[in-house]
Amino acid sequence: MKAPLDGMVLAAPAPDGSGPPWRRWGTIVGIHLAGVLLWETVVRIFAIQAFILPAPSRVLATLANPNLSWLSNTTVTAIEIFGGYVLGLVLGILCALLFITSRRLTLLVFPVLVTLNMIPKVALGPLVIVWFSYGIGTNILITFSLCFFPILLTTIRGLNETEPELLDLVRALKGSRWQLFRYIQLPGSLPYVFSGMKVATILAVAGAVVGEFIASDKGLGYLMIQLQASLDTPAVFMAVLLITGLGVLLYLLVLLLERHFITQDARIQ
Repeated sequence: MKAPLDGMVLAAPAPDGSGPPWRRWGTIVGIHLAGVLLWETVVRIFAIQAFILPAPSRVLATLANPNLSWLSNTTVTAIEIFGGYVLGLVLGILCALLFITSRRLTLLVFPVLVTLNMIPKVALGPLVIVWFSYGIGTNILITFSLCFFPILLTTIRGLNETEPELLDLVRALKGSRWQLFRYIQLPGSLPYVFSGMKVATILAVAGAVVGEFIASDKGLGYLMIQLQASLDTPAVFMAVLLITGLGVLLYLLVLLLERHFITQDARIQ
């Protein structure tokens, strides 16, 4: 009886998520395509008016409209998203390093950062316009303000999660502060850093669009406001899809970096 049981164990199905990557990605793409097909079918069957819910084919047709300047507006929004995200990433990690090396600095500055982060960014819109005027730089700053804090928090937690025994071992071996950070704290904190980076990708897209709603004369968010006034719903949908595409691209870049620097077992899902 033992041999059949062994065979059953060996033949057990693999756990979820352990299949080939191409199969998982194919499933994801297939689900999205099925959703688009269903959307097109429902609009055509029920003859829904375009200003209420346009068909995907009609949404894609708006890309041929040269008056909407899709390329230039998408480029502006991409600069704001990626610029604010990178700025938040760099300063978030640097500030986390400062906080873990100085308890006094943490007590003095960190509560202030928490309070500032509680302020709704939309409520600061009029002040942002007064202080920095309109432009890409202002929207990058708004995007940065949303991305900075989650990266800071997760990085601090990751750096503080280092096992005390490892720290004592490096100190006993006369390791420098840089060696302690480079070989112990940084590798151990990477799963937490990437977890914060994933959250920040969503906030980066939201920050850029909010910035364009408040203080901008270009970009996809600004274009959406203009299109809404004329009830050009297909073009509004196209703008939303392009913004979503930029967010997905940023998220995929983060996943690619995570796959490169962190093993599968160490990743925080």
